[in-house]
Amino acid sequence: MALPALLGIAGNIIGGIFDIVDKTVEDKDKAAEIKAGLQTQVLQMLNKELDTAGNIIVAEAKGDSWIQRNWRPITMLVFVGLVVAKWLGFTAPGVSEEIELALLDIIKVGLGGYVVGRSVEKGIKVWKEK
Repeated sequence: MALPALLGIAGNIIGGIFDIVDKTVEDKDKAAEIKAGLQTQVLQMLNKELDTAGNIIVAEAKGDSWIQRNWRPITMLVFVGLVVAKWLGFTAPGVSEEIELALLDIIKVGLGGYVVGRSVEKGIKVWKEK
């Protein structure tokens, strides 16, 4: 799952749980302690998800075959090309606005994954140097 979507889902769930804690736990210190524990668990889960996604991208980038290392950028360029073609008026007649928006979503997720993956890759490199 893409990180922005995961963050949104986690934020909604945590917000709902925090509301329940505030309504059911009368001791404010205890409520704060419970909420801090929940936040820690969610952050650990998100960190694990991010690490996993980063490891996949790093493994692909270090892969043996040219296609394994480059399929994501090629796919993104194709989708960007489709969007640009639509803006220039070169598109198949049956492409709906829903499909166009889906392409834009894919581009956003793909670019976000690339940025996160590169950041993780650079972070791991710096960490190993230390």
